[in-house]
Amino acid sequence: MTGPELSRRGVMALGAASAAAAPLRGQTPPAPVLAPRPPMGWNSWNSFATTITEAEARETAAIMAKRLLPFGYDIFTVDIQWYEPEASSYAYNKTPVPTMDGHGRLLPAPNRFPSSAGGRGFAPLAAEVHRLGMKFGIHLMRGIPRLAVERNLPILGTNVRAKDIADTTSICPWNPDMVGVDMKRRGAQAYYDSVFALYAGWGVDFVKMDDMSRPYDAHAAEIEAAHLAIRRTGRPMMLSLSPGETPVARADHVRRFAQMWRISDDFWDEWPLLEAQFTRLENWNDARRPGGWPDADMLPLGRLALGQRDTKFTPAEQRTVMTLWSIARSPLIMGGDLRHLDAPTLALLTNREALAVNQASTDNRPHFVEDGTRIWSARPETGAGRYVALFNTTDKPKDVGIVLDQLGLPPRVSVRDLWAGRDAGRAERRIARTVAPHGAELLRLG
Repeated sequence: MTGPELSRRGVMALGAASAAAAPLRGQTPPAPVLAPRPPMGWNSWNSFATTITEAEARETAAIMAKRLLPFGYDIFTVDIQWYEPEASSYAYNKTPVPTMDGHGRLLPAPNRFPSSAGGRGFAPLAAEVHRLGMKFGIHLMRGIPRLAVERNLPILGTNVRAKDIADTTSICPWNPDMVGVDMKRRGAQAYYDSVFALYAGWGVDFVKMDDMSRPYDAHAAEIEAAHLAIRRTGRPMMLSLSPGETPVARADHVRRFAQMWRISDDFWDEWPLLEAQFTRLENWNDARRPGGWPDADMLPLGRLALGQRDTKFTPAEQRTVMTLWSIARSPLIMGGDLRHLDAPTLALLTNREALAVNQASTDNRPHFVEDGTRIWSARPETGAGRYVALFNTTDKPKDVGIVLDQLGLPPRVSVRDLWAGRDAGRAERRIARTVAPHGAELLRLG
């Protein structure tokens, strides 16, 4: 066993051991750690925008199960506006008419997801994803549908209606579908409870909840409400918050109520956006914990943007993305269209030695050496030595290195090149490589 296989089986063993240990009398057993390792999976946004259909989802899930699941990618997520019959691009309809039930709970649009008809929702698609051995995720906007408020629909299990809980001043600036929920009002928690109970009944395992972090404190009550609603379902659903701008100072709060949270706006295949993620991941480094992962966003690799183009990242920049996400232990969520998965992209996504850095390393930290370079190191969970990532952020080849003493290593070590998958001799006193422009090297020293 190597990489994610080892780590995932190790997690199962830890879970079994925890289950065997009964809590002390009178104590409430702790909540399970839902994401002990950085989550791995695929999300439809980068490749399908708002438009994915059931046929496309089933085709993609089958490819994912065959090509990526053996390497640990196990969360399949349908992103935004699966409830919008007329969704057609990366833009949003100004006057949406979402599919929903009589209690203001969003439902899959049956013209796009035929198996959802008759009140079945996403249950048939989730069952197929589960049959393939994976978890099923959906995207959800914060709040209650604007249309539910206009129709003043009743909140399930209460005598309260949508207008009674809606905060019509709390509006997402980039999406018109929802308005906020005022958690100080009677029936507000009941609404969120009803939403997550419905989705738990479908078999949802992962919820990417959007418009949750800008501004963070203004939405903190709804973050807590979503967490509580999930706990009340009894189903272990992971909660992912989006988009970025969560203050690092609120790390303790966000870790309590979510398993991963975005640290930036949408990340796309442009070098300035990638260069900015270095600083963000450095700033969030001390906040990372098992069960709580700062999220540098999805991997915009391969075929993107409704099939209109391939990634604009150079091969060196693509390696930098995977190296940085791995050494900083960001979740690894592939965004490209798996129906057009090419061999170089597949090789990047499935390098077991690089994935082991993401899934099974500790003491991950940046080292500040000089302008134009970034260097990170980490310890393997098992075995001696150090992982080292060398980054060149300039537009010319550059010598990037660090003295071994700064890594706590002896003056002479063996070197393994993880991307090449081969031993690469020995280093004395200093490890250095000539790194391609905007490129990265990932090594194991020991």
